[in-house]
Amino acid sequence: MTNWLPDAVARLSGDKLTIATLGSHSALEICRGAKLQGFGTLVVVENGRHRTYAEHFATDAATGRGCVDATILVDRFASVLAPEVQAELNARHCVFVPHRSFEVYVNDLDAIENDFHVPMFGNRRLLRIEERDQHPNQYDLLDAAEIRHPKLFASHRDIDRPVLVKVLEAARGFERAFFVARTPEDFERVAEARLAAGTITEAALAAATIEEFVLGAHVNFNFFQSPLTGRVELLGTDTRRQTNISGLATVPASLQAEILDYIAPKYEEAGHVAVTVLESMLESIFEAGERFAAAAERLYAPGVIGPFALQSIVVPGPPKKDFIVVDVSPRVPGSPGITATPYSAYLHGRSVSVGERIAMELKAAAYKGRLGELLT
Repeated sequence: MTNWLPDAVARLSGDKLTIATLGSHSALEICRGAKLQGFGTLVVVENGRHRTYAEHFATDAATGRGCVDATILVDRFASVLAPEVQAELNARHCVFVPHRSFEVYVNDLDAIENDFHVPMFGNRRLLRIEERDQHPNQYDLLDAAEIRHPKLFASHRDIDRPVLVKVLEAARGFERAFFVARTPEDFERVAEARLAAGTITEAALAAATIEEFVLGAHVNFNFFQSPLTGRVELLGTDTRRQTNISGLATVPASLQAEILDYIAPKYEEAGHVAVTVLESMLESIFEAGERFAAAAERLYAPGVIGPFALQSIVVPGPPKKDFIVVDVSPRVPGSPGITATPYSAYLHGRSVSVGERIAMELKAAAYKGRLGELLT
């Protein structure tokens, strides 16, 4: 993976550099941030999903509107690995910014690490920790960082409390078909119903993670680790909205059980909402981010480069409020709305999106001749 990188980085320069990404998840946020810092932008788009980038938010030089300068159209997202696509990205002096959809649609971590010969912002090896069957995975990093996460159950037979079973859909291997169970028998009943309906597969169920169900307020802590300054920044905080599980919260409790008899709750992402935290919690939030970054450097050198998020549940005492991390995003989070929270402005004097913070880091590194520290 490294033999081609020094030459590729050497060909990059600040005045020619283009920031590229895949046309999904956070592409518009990445592109808008890049434009604010004077970079060109490019999005690799899948046919049928291209108008968002090639038309609706395309850059209009006459008016200054839009943020996507160029697109590369492919039949399927995984074609970003094709030699001709990589050649075009390199010819345009691209730095590629990964996000969750990049991992999901390429669906080949070995290929991302070894066959994608385009300089990538961030640590491409760290993308593996999102897959819970990899080791070290996010639980290993959280343990190494001494950050609380839900209790894990090796077998459904060990269930002695409400649990969240994290299993993926059969139809879309990246979407969540999570379900809640309270006992081993409850697990078997729900699992059998999901298998019979074809919602999940035996293989997905066997690979599922069973973890303690944590009751509290969901808050994502969105950080940025800067190799140039050596510090961890809190860019913003948000909470998620999820299709019918969020809708269920609006239904009177007396009707919820009846509804659940014929509608299976789903944890599909619908969007995010900006949310703030109590200032008294910031010390422990920063400490968790710093410990996670240090653990990642030990286990997956060079560690975190740029954005990452600790998706957490804030729980009550005793002895006092705390948070439990239920998921980790080792790349751009999927919540552009975090600029509505004040934390980046407290540090930078104005609200800074994740996309712009990436561009700021690249711009500073290019000026200082340190791009190689940000790219893998």
